[in-house]
Amino acid sequence: MNDRADFTQGSILKKLFWFMLPVLGALVLQAAYGAVDLLVVGRFGSTEGLSAVSTGSQVLNLVTFVVTQLAMGVTVLIARYLGEKREEVIGSVMGGALAVFAVLSVVLFVLLVVFANPISILMQAPKEALTLTKSYVRICGCGIFFIVAYNLLAAIFRGLGDSKSPLLFVFVACIVNIVGDLVFVAGFHMDAAGAALATVMAQAVSVVCAILILLKKKLPFTIKRSDFGFNSQCRKFLSIGLPLALQEFLTQLSFLALCAFVNRLGLEASSGYGVACKIVNFAMLIPSSLMQSMASFVSQNVGAGNQKRAKKAMFTGIGIGLSFGCVVFLLVMLKGDLLAGIFTTDPAVIANGFAYLKGFAPETIVTAVLFSMIGYFNGNNQTLWVMVQGLVQTLLVRLPFAYIMSIQPNASLTKIGLAAPVSTTVGIILNVLFYLHLNRKKKDILAK
Repeated sequence: MNDRADFTQGSILKKLFWFMLPVLGALVLQAAYGAVDLLVVGRFGSTEGLSAVSTGSQVLNLVTFVVTQLAMGVTVLIARYLGEKREEVIGSVMGGALAVFAVLSVVLFVLLVVFANPISILMQAPKEALTLTKSYVRICGCGIFFIVAYNLLAAIFRGLGDSKSPLLFVFVACIVNIVGDLVFVAGFHMDAAGAALATVMAQAVSVVCAILILLKKKLPFTIKRSDFGFNSQCRKFLSIGLPLALQEFLTQLSFLALCAFVNRLGLEASSGYGVACKIVNFAMLIPSSLMQSMASFVSQNVGAGNQKRAKKAMFTGIGIGLSFGCVVFLLVMLKGDLLAGIFTTDPAVIANGFAYLKGFAPETIVTAVLFSMIGYFNGNNQTLWVMVQGLVQTLLVRLPFAYIMSIQPNASLTKIGLAAPVSTTVGIILNVLFYLHLNRKKKDILAK
């Protein structure tokens, strides 16, 4: 069966929405990995274990999100070739990507396993949770090959216009993760180490499922042995993905720094922030799924020479995002304590988590606009701009704002949480200006 979607014709709203839904479902299940880890450790482990999973998962998020953004180059390039009717080149894209990401996996394995202790210290993990944090990072590092492979395979499927298959194999992995958490944490009392082991096992299962589905899938091209290795397509997808990966790396570093700022406020603040971050991950799922879907949708239309339809897709995405964003805002702002209570019964941890969510809440609305615009620019191969605007947000707004708030005599997680929506608002302004600049530039070219 050929599940490849044609985005160049038909209703934009209908096609974008139905393509986005499986992407959203896969992201929900991915977020459930960390959420289940935190929930089970919070219920059956210790407060130290809760802090360890909170801090350690921030490190793992950095790696996962950077790999995802690097793989976006593969998604965009495959979708572009489909739009241009050049399917015969896609095999070399996939073969080159396999070589590049294999090398990346080895590098990440060494960093996370060998340097787990200094990484945990750098994150200013509370002394009581340092050993558990180190174990969590090291075990996840051992399974980094599966984490990288999953994200590459998901990127390939999305580039082919198939968002349903990744949903299927991540669903299976999520079930494995839940069972693993209950066995290792609740059953064997392995605390944070058990949560890390369950996550690695789940990712391994997802990779096996993805490979099996890909082998059975009817592809519009063939993959030859000569396609595997460092070829000319590597430079092309890296030129798209590297700026995104660098921008994501620095963005995630800012979140790690933010985690370190919060860790200085004590064990309860650290655990509360960790709980809040899991809720934030779910709150950001719709904008994130729109961004990933938008890149495939826009890239295919740009490849087909239909720029007008690509622009309409961006505004459609913004409308979808805002509709859901307003609902999520009210839920996070008014019921954040109930959401935090899902993960722990500690009143102090719940209070700290809710405090952070109050400051973060406006982010659920403004991100709906920003992420759809970023997806549009990614699909247009304007990833260098995406990197620049991301660096401005991270280095000049989010980090300085959060640091200043954290060193105030009356420092609170609510004030620290405001760093996210403030920096995103700046990003929207920058992206609107760049969008107007691109339109003016194209009109000038047509006038000549």
